[in-house]
Amino acid sequence: MLIKTPEQIKKIKISGKILASVAKELKKNIAEGVVLKDLDILARKLIEEAGAEPAFLGYQPHGADHPFPASICASLNEVVVHGIPNKYKLKSGDILKLDFGVSYQGFITDSAFTIGVGKISGEAQKLMDVTKHSLMLGIKECRAGKTLGDIGWAINNYVQKNGFKVVKGLCGHGVGIELHEEPSVFNEGQKNTGLELRPGMVLALEPMVSAGDPYIVQTEQESYATRDGSLSAHFEHTVLITERNPEILTNF
Repeated sequence: MLIKTPEQIKKIKISGKILASVAKELKKNIAEGVVLKDLDILARKLIEEAGAEPAFLGYQPHGADHPFPASICASLNEVVVHGIPNKYKLKSGDILKLDFGVSYQGFITDSAFTIGVGKISGEAQKLMDVTKHSLMLGIKECRAGKTLGDIGWAINNYVQKNGFKVVKGLCGHGVGIELHEEPSVFNEGQKNTGLELRPGMVLALEPMVSAGDPYIVQTEQESYATRDGSLSAHFEHTVLITERNPEILTNF
């Protein structure tokens, strides 16, 4: 399952285009007073109107007690990932992480972004900027002949230089046929170590970064939050390894 065929890649690319268009619309609708559940309803509507399905809805990852009940993960402030969208109304100062997947004819892409609501702190803005840039540095390493360790080193090195910490215990993954496939794509590592990247691999890179403690705790809702309650940020793209430059399939 590591190497996708040209026909599989065609459909994965369509999935990625649908995801990108939905992400753009969701971004336009994030503002003070918006209810998280309404963003979830909108995401499902847009995905289905595009002829696809929400990949997260009903998905039960390893270790989870229940299937995920929504189309998007909506994680606020200290919550890193897997936040369930509820009746909470966004307020100024919040930083919101939206993470979702699209399944088009059974072919899946996965992406996430973090956005500030209203007036946010300088630390929150820097955290988001650093996390987003660390993702782009990781993507630059997604070339045939490079290794998974090169990706992790690029991400973690940049995050640490900027005074933040990569969240421990969470990582990226292969994607395309299933939502979560091998290999695990860690956000820290050593250069020239780990699996060698080959054309046809499709990877979901997703740095998750904490402004404080890098360790996480699981909440009653099965989401993951920073242990010390510090802010966190999360950015993710689905990336295709080619013979030349990496191709971002969920670019928006």
